[in-house]
Formats: sequence, structure tokens, C-alpha cells
Amino acid sequence: MIRPARLVGSDRVVEAELAKLPTMPIANLRIRYRELFRAEPPKAFGPDLLRRSIAQRIQERTYGGLSKESSRLLRQLVKAARSKPNGKLELPRRIKAGSELVRTWRGATYRVKVTVEGFAFEGETYASLSEIACKITGTRWNGPRFFGLRSSTAPSGSGNSSNGD
Repeated sequence: MIRPARLVGSDRVVEAELAKLPTMPIANLRIRYRELFRAEPPKAFGPDLLRRSIAQRIQERTYGGLSKESSRLLRQLVKAARSKPNGKLELPRRIKAGSELVRTWRGATYRVKVTVEGFAFEGETYASLSEIACKITGTRWNGPRFFGLRSSTAPSGSGNSSNGD
């Protein structure tokens, strides 16, 4: 993003504070951290992490913090990371209303329309893609995986082959 040549008042203050951080001694960084967070900086924080934390807090105070949706997503990711410390985290994909999901299964093509209420398929509205995947295949599936919204590879027998598996 290109910044304007002239910064507005609060932008100038933020830019000036951020410009000081790279040369600020660690003792001063710790003082500034205490001022901004009203807490002792974690002992494990070196100068780089102190600078990043301070910069984030300065910008947050001036421009605002995370949206409620971003905060909720971040909490979900933290919870998932704690439950699977060695697992792979996937960001939930947001599908906008009006999108159409297309899946070929055993030679037939199925179309699902994303709506505000859920997912429209063959004249009915469903709460989840898993319900639709089950209706198509006759077995329980992870709906987002069935419709290709998850990064993992499709299990064998997925029906994507042209021989009608």
C-alpha cells in the first residue's frame, strides 16, 4: 500500500514512535513495554519480540484492534493448536453466499449453491455440506473435504476418476 506524502496527525505520531524502535536500547524497550501493557515483559522476549509487541500495541491503540470475527478466528486457532500440538492447522474457509460448489461423483455432477441459510441442493436447504455428501454417496463424509474445500487429498474411491469408481 502506498502511503500519502503527508501524514495525518495521528499517523505522524505513530510513524515517529515506530521509527524510534529499531535503535531503542533493550532497557528502554522494557520500560516502553511496561507503559503500554501495564505488565512486565516476558523474560523470554528479546529485543526483536519486544519491538514487535510494542509496535503492534502502538498501532492497535491508534487504529483499533482486531475485529470480533478475527478475534474469534484467532481463539479457534489457538484452541486447535493446543489440542493438536503436532498437528496441521487449517484456516476455516469462508464460502460466500451465492457461490456454487460442483462435485463429480461416480460419473454424475452435483451442484450445491451456498446460501445465507446454509446449502441448497436439489430443492432443499441443508445446514451442512456433510449432510449433502452423505445424501450423494450414501455414506458419512466430511462435507468440506468431499467438496474439495480441505487441503488433504481425497481418499481412494472418491469417485473422481473417469472410470466411474
